[in-house]
Amino acid sequence: MESKKLHWAGIILSSLLGSFFAFNVLVKLLPETFYPQIVEQMAGIGLPASILRPIAILEGICLLTYLIPATSILGAILFTGYLGGAILTHLRVDQPVYMQATLGILIWLGVYLREPRLWNLLPLRKQIK
Repeated sequence: MESKKLHWAGIILSSLLGSFFAFNVLVKLLPETFYPQIVEQMAGIGLPASILRPIAILEGICLLTYLIPATSILGAILFTGYLGGAILTHLRVDQPVYMQATLGILIWLGVYLREPRLWNLLPLRKQIK
């Protein structure tokens, strides 16, 4: 597959993930408008609703750095830490973490496909050209 096709696949995947996380940020910033049940869900994992805004800001920073091409690798690193915290939080209360782990993999796949500099740093068995 050509590198242009891979690049566009990465852009599309990253854009879809960006849309998902942008909606997530809005849900946390305006829970009454988008998803009032989030307050109950936060309580269910032992977190107060008062941390929704700081979490939304953190997630928004991760998202912005991920979507800007010059900082996309840093964004993927930040998202990895963010999702690691989410995984730990859910494991602590015996909830599944499939979604968080899958999102982490997709974040790295998206940045890997759209960032040729990573191809030499993290090569696949067959060199992409």
